[in-house]
Amino acid sequence: MHFLVTGGAGFLGSALANRLREEGHRVSVLDDLSNGERERLHPDIAFTQGDIDNIPLLWSLLHDVDCVYHLAARVSVAQSILHPRDYNRVNVGGAVSLMEAMRDTGVRRVVFTSSGALYGMQEHLPVREIDQPHPDSPYAVSKWSAEQYIHTIGELWGLETVALRIFNAYGPNQSLPISHAPVIPRFLQQALTGGSIVLFGSGRQTRDFVYVDDVLEALVRSATADAVNRGIINIGSGHETSIRDLVDNIALVTGKKINLINNPSKPGGVPRLVADISKARDLLDFSPQTSLQEGLRLTLERDARFLPYISPSPVEN
Repeated sequence: MHFLVTGGAGFLGSALANRLREEGHRVSVLDDLSNGERERLHPDIAFTQGDIDNIPLLWSLLHDVDCVYHLAARVSVAQSILHPRDYNRVNVGGAVSLMEAMRDTGVRRVVFTSSGALYGMQEHLPVREIDQPHPDSPYAVSKWSAEQYIHTIGELWGLETVALRIFNAYGPNQSLPISHAPVIPRFLQQALTGGSIVLFGSGRQTRDFVYVDDVLEALVRSATADAVNRGIINIGSGHETSIRDLVDNIALVTGKKINLINNPSKPGGVPRLVADISKARDLLDFSPQTSLQEGLRLTLERDARFLPYISPSPVEN
């Protein structure tokens, strides 16, 4: 098959593009490099730097494409609070532009990476796809809005659409910006370098952490699965982990004593969040294979940024 991966130089997009290429597919990538790195991609992948809102550019890239993976987005919750207009332009406007270009070029299916963040505060857990979202940031609103646009436009123009609500994905080479870095690479770096880990709120708030390889499996299956048109599907581990338990697991896999600082005055987000993944099991035969502890270990071993801090394993005789 021929795939276009928008946002394909980012953490998840580059891992997906490289996986598709390894499976023998033809892969094209569009990325504006605002949060991506071209060097992450295999040389055989056709790369174009550009804006997801550029419809003439999309026309040129969509020729003979069988399926689009739409990952291009602004992804920081904190930054979205400061710059909601930019998040609306890229995350919502970009999705609409892509759908228009797909209509014009006859592409059959789009798989959209939405987010578990749009659920917000929920009364009952694990959260199901039929539960009402309560987005609490412009980022979450933009993902929910993009879902509605993609499915509505797909219905109007006969395009197949699938939205995967991905929870807290992590793994090697995840972006580690100076401010508002994702929790797992930030905690790993702080543990390995002797820094302090700050817990906001009680530290008892929970999240659903899912390893990148498991997410890729769901994405790959979504391109060809039957009975997923107009689908909204949770992709997570299905396991609820508190931030304090995450720190304990990081201490275990790094072998480091961690200095914890509690900051109860700053909220730590929604108290609890975990995905019901039964729909993914039914429609995608999705079954996460990587435990949190194993995923953390693989992240350490496969991420070059962390290797200098890891003691080599003793050589067996």
